[in-house]
Amino acid sequence: MLPSMTWLRPAAGRGGGQQAEKARIQEVNVSPCPTQPCLLHKGTSYSINVTFASKIESQGSKARVYGEMLHVDIPFPIPEPDGCKSGIQCPIQKGHSYSYLNKLPVKSEYPSIKLIVKWELVDDQDQMLFCWKIPVQITG
Repeated sequence: MLPSMTWLRPAAGRGGGQQAEKARIQEVNVSPCPTQPCLLHKGTSYSINVTFASKIESQGSKARVYGEMLHVDIPFPIPEPDGCKSGIQCPIQKGHSYSYLNKLPVKSEYPSIKLIVKWELVDDQDQMLFCWKIPVQITG
C-alpha cells in the first residue's frame, strides 16, 4: 500500500474559491503523499479521492485544477474533467455523499518548483461545489 495524505476536515477545503461552496468536504486523500508538501515526481500520476456531501442538486460537475504561484492560478490539465465520469453518480442529489476520484499526472516537462495545487469541482451552473488546496514540490 502506498503512503497517502488524508484530511478528515481539510482546512484546504475552505476558501479555495471566492464563492460559497455547495458541498461539504468529508475527506481528501492524495496518494502517494506521506507528508506535506507532497513530493510530486515528474512522469508519475497521483490518485485523488475526495468524499463530499452535496448541499444542492446538479445534473453534472466539472473539475478545474490550477497551479497557484505568486497568487496567480495557472490551469493544470487533467485527463478527465467530467465529475460524472470520475466516480460521481449523476445527477447529484442534495444531502447525498459522493466519492470523487481522479488522477493528477505530473508531466516530465513541468519545471521543478514548489507551488500550491488548487482543485475545484463546479456544478452544472458553474457554481463551486468544493475547493481544496495542497502544497506540492515537483521534483525530477
